[in-house]
Amino acid sequence: MYNLCIIVYKLPILVMDFNKIVREDVMTTSTKKAKVLTALQNGRTLSSAQLRSQFGLGNPQSVIQSLRFEGFPIYLNTVTDTKGRSRNVYRLGTPSRAVIAAGYRAMATGTVSV
Repeated sequence: MYNLCIIVYKLPILVMDFNKIVREDVMTTSTKKAKVLTALQNGRTLSSAQLRSQFGLGNPQSVIQSLRFEGFPIYLNTVTDTKGRSRNVYRLGTPSRAVIAAGYRAMATGTVSV
C-alpha cells in the first residue's frame, strides 16, 4: 500500500517532465512557415526581403500563399517611410465581412470544398 502511494505520487512528475521535453522538441523543429506565422501573429509586418533574409525563404510569396490557403488573412500593404520611400509589407489582419460572405457563397455553390 505504501509503495503504491509513492508510485502515484511520482507519476505526475514523470508526465510533467515528458511534456516539457515534447514541447522543447516541437519548438526547436518548427518550420520556416511556422516561424513566419508566429512573427505575423506577434504583430510584425514583413517585406519579401525580410522574409528572405531573416527566415531564409527562397520564395516568400509561396509561403504567404500557402498560409492564405490555410485560412490566415494575410494582407499586402504599401507603407511609406519618413523619407518618402514606399515598400510592400505583409501583415496578419481581420477579414472583412465581404470576404467571409464570398467564402460562404463559394462553399454553398460548390465552387470550393472544405
